[in-house]
Amino acid sequence: GTERPAARLFSNPPGDYGSMVNEVVGNGDWDETESLGEIWRGRNTYAYGRSEGGGGVRSGTARPEVLDKLLSTTERVVQEIDSVEYGLTDIQEYYSNTGALKKAAENRKQLDPATGAKKKVAVSIIEAFGGSDDKVPVKDVEDVLRMEYRSKFLNPKWRDAMLEQGSGGAYEVSQRMTAMVGWAATAEVDNFVFDQAAERYALDEQVAKRLQK
Repeated sequence: GTERPAARLFSNPPGDYGSMVNEVVGNGDWDETESLGEIWRGRNTYAYGRSEGGGGVRSGTARPEVLDKLLSTTERVVQEIDSVEYGLTDIQEYYSNTGALKKAAENRKQLDPATGAKKKVAVSIIEAFGGSDDKVPVKDVEDVLRMEYRSKFLNPKWRDAMLEQGSGGAYEVSQRMTAMVGWAATAEVDNFVFDQAAERYALDEQVAKRLQK
């Protein structure tokens, strides 16, 4: 039988770090969205705990079969955000881990007879910085993405403030552009986000020139 079927804490091999999904998205070195989930899965097959490995709690054991079973039964992924400054669309780590985990779980789902596609896995976002101690806001990832894009990346005031910062601001714009692609590949991003991003950055000649400097 499978050893340690109750293992629940999975991560990278000892001494390694990161899912590498953000590097693949940033380089454009992928074709199918499913491959991003498999990259995440391949980087997180090590189980950790007191009985894992031979070097104490810091030594893990590769248990890909247990991880696959857990992924196949996953229906919802929960991600906590504890900072007002950095949201889902601001840095690469969220889509490269939470989004890619969602995709890895969906890759192992059965086809939905009603749609002919694999069943979706939901993502809930807990905004730990908001609300009271007994009532922390929990939102669907799609709603959080829409709010963040409208308030920052697609907001002309935010864009203009970034342009005033020169190369540093251009870097912030590029980071969010890459994150937009990453979220679209691992979750769902509304078409209006891409349309308005093109309008505000690529198709505006003055803005495009300033970003290229």
